[in-house]
Amino acid sequence: MLKRLFDILASLIGLIILSPLLLIISLLIKIYMPGPVLFHQVRAGKGGKPFTIHKFRSMVVKNKGTTVSVKGDKRITPLGAKMRKYKLDELPELWNVLVGDMSFVGPRPDVPEYYNRLQGEERKILELRPGITGPASLKFSNEEELLASVSNPIQYNDEVLWPEKVRLNLQYYYERHFFMDIAIILKTVFLPAFRKNSPINN
Repeated sequence: MLKRLFDILASLIGLIILSPLLLIISLLIKIYMPGPVLFHQVRAGKGGKPFTIHKFRSMVVKNKGTTVSVKGDKRITPLGAKMRKYKLDELPELWNVLVGDMSFVGPRPDVPEYYNRLQGEERKILELRPGITGPASLKFSNEEELLASVSNPIQYNDEVLWPEKVRLNLQYYYERHFFMDIAIILKTVFLPAFRKNSPINN
């Protein structure tokens, strides 16, 4: 209850305060990236229920390829690369938090095909609202760079990154509490220098 109240108030305040920035980014996308401003995609939410996530579009229109993206991906525009570097493309997700699709902290929402791979105890993760950030997001904040450094990004994602994210998300399921969420938010926004050495990442 406290977590949901925080999500509603913080996302509403965030949308109001950041509205000038949201407008500027929208205008830049319209100028430098002809096409829609927002990117919409179906993701798996709480209970496995699908919902539509909203992000600023960072790729070319009608791009084809895997859902796994790496640094330097030709589908990502120069402006999109800047937005992704500073996570600005994720700001519209504040709306998802406000309406209850997401929370500020939780497992990152994946496409349904990945959540369908969860088995046994792992499916407890589906009891949580997906989040904008979380322990796995902090640990793999450089995910696109990491994937760009391996020969087979899709295989590495499926066999190394995704299982580790599941482990961290399950750990969060058992250990979560409100003040842990606040700590994760602060580390995400204000303390990037501590991400690498955070106990959450060990």
